[in-house]
Amino acid sequence: MKDPVQMPESRFLRVACRKCRNDQIVFNKASTVVNCLKCGAELLAPTGGTAEIKGRAARTFT
Repeated sequence: MKDPVQMPESRFLRVACRKCRNDQIVFNKASTVVNCLKCGAELLAPTGGTAEIKGRAARTFT
C-alpha cells in the first residue's frame, strides 16, 4: 500500500561555523547566502537546489 502523503526532501540542518564553532539551524534549500550570526562567516551558499554547506553539518532534523 502506498503512503498517502510523501515525505519532504527538504530538511533543517544544524551547522557549526568553522571559525567560531557557533551552531546555527538552517534550511538545506536556502535561496540566499546564510551567514553566521556570531562572526559573519558564510555557512551556506545557494546553488539553485540543495545549498552548498560551507560550515560543518552537525545534525539533520526531519
